[in-house]
Amino acid sequence: MLTSVLIDQWPSVVPWMSFVPFVVLAGLFLPPRWLAFVMIAIGVLFAHDGWLLGKDKPNFAGAFVVTIVVAAMMTWLSVSRARLGVHGTRGESILVDLRDRLHAHGELPTLPEPWHAEVALEAARGESFSGDFVVATRSTSGNRLEVALVDVSGKGLDAGTRALLLSGALGGLMGALDPADFLGAANSYLLRQQWGEGFATAIHVALELDTGRFCLGAAGHPPAVKFSAGSGRWQVLDSGPGPLLGVVDEAEFPRVNGQLGRGDALLLCTDGVIETRTRDLNAGIDRMLGAAESLVPHGFSGGASRICAAPFHQTDDRGVVLIWRT
Repeated sequence: MLTSVLIDQWPSVVPWMSFVPFVVLAGLFLPPRWLAFVMIAIGVLFAHDGWLLGKDKPNFAGAFVVTIVVAAMMTWLSVSRARLGVHGTRGESILVDLRDRLHAHGELPTLPEPWHAEVALEAARGESFSGDFVVATRSTSGNRLEVALVDVSGKGLDAGTRALLLSGALGGLMGALDPADFLGAANSYLLRQQWGEGFATAIHVALELDTGRFCLGAAGHPPAVKFSAGSGRWQVLDSGPGPLLGVVDEAEFPRVNGQLGRGDALLLCTDGVIETRTRDLNAGIDRMLGAAESLVPHGFSGGASRICAAPFHQTDDRGVVLIWRT
């Protein structure tokens, strides 16, 4: 109403487009029912001013069409949010909460000396959501650390929602099952969900903190690499070609055993770290080993982030977990 009065009083100063900000604000903060009343009221006031001022204020038709288009877009946005049961900025708040919950699931538990661990996750194209996530737990006795690095199919928000659901489920399985049964249980869970793009890759390690012994299994995932302080070299740990999660029922997931001594390290990564459209898997692993080799003289602290770092235009999510013993 105020905008209409201002246009009537000062037609040469107040533009027709002064109605548009109110249309946008109404679309952002009002539910569809109230939005319809506001849009009708704005349309009536707009038409009334156009009839009242006539040729004294040109460009009425063009401004009216633009306002109608903006109103249609904001109505569509309001209806879409209403279907989800959110209005105003609540939808954005839910997305932020989704992102924060996913990041919280990836926090590694505090480890006793001489153990250290880091995780680094980067979304494709710098987006807020990633299909790569980490689930980790430490046993109630404190002697065992379990970590799973998972890569869900897809990218962005769609992958992020599936990653949140899957991380919650895997978090419940981890620690409640024998480590050898973890990937099989995760595979069964994904098969039951029957998602259209429900497959995932994963690598899971169970580490005994008192002895340094570990067992590791992979499901369609790039192999882990281990640094041996004795030889000063990185070695690829291939646990066998386990299938993707969520594809084959009652699949077998072979595991490999090893031990981390003083100065040793274990590196897990997703395919986004080592694969591109122009580089095959073996070349990518060699490149990653070169980056890991550069960590040795200066220590492993901060190494996960440096290995995970990639150009902004990187088209795949990336995840790295680094565990070492001093």
